[in-house]
Amino acid sequence: MDTAALQTRLQAQGKLTLHLRVIPKSPRTAWSDTLADGSIKLRVAAVPERGKANEEIVRFLSREFSIPRNHIEILAGATSSTKLVRLTL
Repeated sequence: MDTAALQTRLQAQGKLTLHLRVIPKSPRTAWSDTLADGSIKLRVAAVPERGKANEEIVRFLSREFSIPRNHIEILAGATSSTKLVRLTL
């Protein structure tokens, strides 16, 4: 997973939309692969109950891209393993 390229796109455009395939209950939260459809597999060290996995995704992306948590929005898939997430500067 090339986070540097994503970081560059975010800096250049001021926003970035990610299609994520989330794998909950993993040993740690980390990028995994880019899938054939262009979505990014993200392993999450949280259970998919009461929004815990979504909170972990926002925390992880905030740290990875050095942006505040309130600049990250789950646009679609809040209760699904397939998510559409927007990051803004």
